[in-house]
This record gives sequence, structure tokens and C-alpha cells, in this order.
Amino acid sequence: KKIANQNQQSTSRKKFLLWGAATITTLTGLNFFSKKKKEVKTETVKMLAQDGTLVEIDKKLLASSGKKITNEALQNWIKK
Repeated sequence: KKIANQNQQSTSRKKFLLWGAATITTLTGLNFFSKKKKEVKTETVKMLAQDGTLVEIDKKLLASSGKKITNEALQNWIKK
């Protein structure tokens, strides 16, 4: 009877460990996939196109020269 009892305890421990591992794996997988489904917020900049329409452009796509435009250059561009 002792051998049968030890064998039963061994199988119940194995089942417990397998169920625990399966639960942890499932929760980790769900957490991983749920984060991927969230939309990534991109930073956009609203700009005025040359034809006068308002467009939104990803900030990553803009190349910044680091120089401000002068008032004269802006006024000349608007007159065109």
C-alpha cells in the first residue's frame, strides 16, 4: 500500500507541476500578444502643403536641418 500511495503522490505532483507550467506559459503568451495588438501612437506634425491643404506627417519622416527660416524667405514663399 505504501508503494501505491507514493506512486499516486508522485503522479499528483507531476500533474500539479505540469498544470502550473501550462498556466504560466499561457498567461505569458496572452500578455505578449495583447501588447502587440495595441496601436502604437505615432507623433505627427500638421503642416500646410503648397496647394493649401492641411496634411499630417510622421515626425520620424521629417529631416530637420536645425535652421529656422527667415521672415524674408517665408514671405517670398507665400508670394509664389
